[in-house]
Amino acid sequence: MFIHYLDLSWRSFKRTPLVSFLMVLAIAIGIGITMTSLSVYHMMSADPIPEKSSQLYSVQLQTMDDGSTWRTEDNVPLQLTYQDAENLLKAPSLDKKVAMMRTGFSVYLDSDKIKPFIGSARMTTPDFFSMFNLSFLYGGTWSTEQENSAAPVVVITQELNDKLFAGKNSVGELIYLDDASYQVVGVVKHWPLNIKYYDLNNGAFNQAEDLFMPFSLIKAKELVSWGNSNGWKHENTPTFVDKLQSEQVWIQFWAELNTLEQKQAYQNYLLAYMQEQQKRGRFNRKQLEYKLRDVNQWMQYNNVVTEDNKILVGLSFMFLGVCLANILGLLLAKFLRRAPEVGVRRALGASKRQIFLQHLVEVAMLGFIGGLLGIVIAQLGLMGVGQSYNYYENLATMDLTMLLSAPLIAITTCIFAGLYPAWLVCKTNPAIYLKSQ
Repeated sequence: MFIHYLDLSWRSFKRTPLVSFLMVLAIAIGIGITMTSLSVYHMMSADPIPEKSSQLYSVQLQTMDDGSTWRTEDNVPLQLTYQDAENLLKAPSLDKKVAMMRTGFSVYLDSDKIKPFIGSARMTTPDFFSMFNLSFLYGGTWSTEQENSAAPVVVITQELNDKLFAGKNSVGELIYLDDASYQVVGVVKHWPLNIKYYDLNNGAFNQAEDLFMPFSLIKAKELVSWGNSNGWKHENTPTFVDKLQSEQVWIQFWAELNTLEQKQAYQNYLLAYMQEQQKRGRFNRKQLEYKLRDVNQWMQYNNVVTEDNKILVGLSFMFLGVCLANILGLLLAKFLRRAPEVGVRRALGASKRQIFLQHLVEVAMLGFIGGLLGIVIAQLGLMGVGQSYNYYENLATMDLTMLLSAPLIAITTCIFAGLYPAWLVCKTNPAIYLKSQ
């Protein structure tokens, strides 16, 4: 019976091609605009590392004295001071932890084939790669000894390796960063990162860094941060050493805590550390406070998905509603025009339920075709978003969930719009039209 209903629906489309085309186009435009905004929102709010997002925690310490405030909702700084990051790194309390910051260099080779360019770099510790699930194409990370000695080594991305070395194994090669040479010890595979969750300071949707280097080089090379550096009190820091010893916050710190026991133990350690620092004249507060937030909590805390994004999705669904209102009018006109045919079918024994289902199948078929065309329109819209806003380039895409959702939403909304016209036409009194035939 369902196949028969599909056949009747197709015949109906061919009898009224213009009206059918207008309805399909209205659905397609509504779905296209809705799926464009919904796809971007979906990618923004998606878990960036679902396999271990509940095990990675951003560490925050309330370093300010009583009476000082911060711009966060709970009045806790987003980053750590350099001295706190160093102390937490040296503590034997965890197997995996990273301190890091973003900086950059002029990148070039001892060759005239590659023009110098500016590359962004992440100063971090060796655990960064295993904690955030980066895998290596060639080589590996630097050793603990190289970290401790501030060795001039670097890990580069696959994309940078293709640009500098034409994709060959570059481990052992030298690249020049500003005025110094660094040895390549590893090449990481392409990292499909939509949200830069590990460092949200300068934009959640910025590209990941091209270079990864030992954290200890910050002090050895006196590297400046390309991220945010903030202070809560006036301090005189004429030298770089003064900055390292100051209360300025500019270092990101993450810890991997695989069990509740590990998390509780680390919380106890952080409290003990703050109490120790308080005895040394820091953290002048009545109540010591720290925060551990996992990846998704950290993204929510930093408002990665803003209210504007949610409003945009709501407006796109409202536009879809306007499209459906127009479709409702067209369906009413089309179905009621078919009343004589329905009257004859009723007289021949067709039940109201069969008439109702037949028209719902026709409406669902309309939604399916409109949904497929809507995917094409959405792809064009996403291409426009990606080209207009470079930082949305990785987000302007439709994954499998969105591709399946488009026709599903179209069919569901069309069936909803077609309920009243279908119910109205199935109530047709056959006697009226039999007399007129």
